[in-house]
Amino acid sequence: MNRSAATASLSRPAQPGVRQPDVRQPDVRQPDVRQHILDVARPLLLRKGFTAVGLSELLAEAGVPKGSFYHYFGSKEAFGEAVLEAYFSDYLGEIDALLAGPGTGAERLLRYFGHCLDTQVGDHMQSRCLAVKLGAEVCDLSEPMRIALDRGIGAIVERLTRCIQAGIDDGSLPSLPSLADPAAAANTLYQSWFGASLLAKIGRDRASLDAAMAGTRQMLGLATEA
Repeated sequence: MNRSAATASLSRPAQPGVRQPDVRQPDVRQPDVRQHILDVARPLLLRKGFTAVGLSELLAEAGVPKGSFYHYFGSKEAFGEAVLEAYFSDYLGEIDALLAGPGTGAERLLRYFGHCLDTQVGDHMQSRCLAVKLGAEVCDLSEPMRIALDRGIGAIVERLTRCIQAGIDDGSLPSLPSLADPAAAANTLYQSWFGASLLAKIGRDRASLDAAMAGTRQMLGLATEA
């Protein structure tokens, strides 16, 4: 059926006793459909992972037809890559706001890591780290998704590196061997928090995250909180 015929058929009045097709459309403006699908997908993936979320479930949750999905994403793999890119874009914006705020370099670093601790425990599902959830699962399934993860994590480490250097420059971080190479220090800290977040999921408690915070303070040469 061509577009004009389809439009005409939908505009005809309903005939008595004839079941009309279900032509529900998503309750979003057309330019927003792609973003709507990505927004709906994130909590699903955070709960269930990439493989376990089927296309039918996603489309039902988003209220969009399959044609709309394939208009924006050529495959589920391309969709997964887009989800990760959107996630990192949002997350890097949060990091920029935290690290660009007032205070010394050390204070801004602690503000960021405090945010990490607060959002990885309790009921903050929407703020949980999608990289932790999907990292081990998708890296062997999809090279584009692996690259998106690697690129996003690299951008996080780059921001932490700059803030560590700022703390050294303003004197709020001491001159320690552990901070002699700010990039290496930032990478070590990120790895510590990534592992701690995964262990917190496994153990369903915050002990590993509290340990990561204590280790972060020690590595930065800052007093441990009482």
